[in-house]
Amino acid sequence: MRIGIVSPIVVQYPGVAAPWEAAAGIRELAEIASVADEVGLHHLTCSEHVAVPVPVAAERGGTYWDPLATFGYLAAVTTRIRLVTQVLVLGYHHPLEIAKRYGTLDTVSGGRLVLGVGVGTLREEFALLGAPFEDRGARADEALRALRASLGVTEPAFEGEHYRYRDLVVSPCAVQPRVPLWIGGRTPRSLRRAVALGDGWAPFGLRPEQVAELLGRVDRPEGFEVVLGTGRPLDPLGDPDRSLATLRRLADAGATVLAASIGARSCDHYCDQLQALARLREAM
Repeated sequence: MRIGIVSPIVVQYPGVAAPWEAAAGIRELAEIASVADEVGLHHLTCSEHVAVPVPVAAERGGTYWDPLATFGYLAAVTTRIRLVTQVLVLGYHHPLEIAKRYGTLDTVSGGRLVLGVGVGTLREEFALLGAPFEDRGARADEALRALRASLGVTEPAFEGEHYRYRDLVVSPCAVQPRVPLWIGGRTPRSLRRAVALGDGWAPFGLRPEQVAELLGRVDRPEGFEVVLGTGRPLDPLGDPDRSLATLRRLADAGATVLAASIGARSCDHYCDQLQALARLREAM
């Protein structure tokens, strides 16, 4: 079982983020990333929002570090750990923009990119960026096909309803032969999209039994990843038994990769928790 972390600091949800995160910055984040890398954890995450309306920020939070800039820095202080956009909103970008910018990240990180992507739900942000909202699902499906045809390809070509291009050079491009695409969402449609067009499904807001029930409806291709979050923050040092039970329950629901939220009082405590989490992984 591979275990990554839902990175602290970079996203701060009201009532969820620990108080110390508000004053933390890149130094603390780099220290946490380095420890996660050293103990062999699978991945770090960083989400995407460009601008969140004030009323929405009261519920969802307003702090969202840009994943490209953040991961570019963390790539330089780590060597093995994967860098997962959780998630990148497909409708905000042209597929070639993603292929170029994140292909460059894949190059500078030595092939450690995982593109977690989603359809998006924040209508106001779509309007701000001039991105179509109503048909975003169909556009996302086509964008996924375009990304699969373009990532890691110096002269990509694609012909679709919304995106068409050829006779172009995109360099640098991703160095991985197949950049993993994890599809976010919580609906049966998101799972079908992931099975048909991606390499994994990263649902949110579902109970383990709901995940297991949805997974039972589809035939998953070999190597398909199911990426489940722990929900409530784990306390591997203070309550290892409950933390291990949570990890095992998610594995039983079908998880192949776990994304752990970690409770901590400070950056140093967070790093100690990562050491303990790595030990729990060995007990699974």
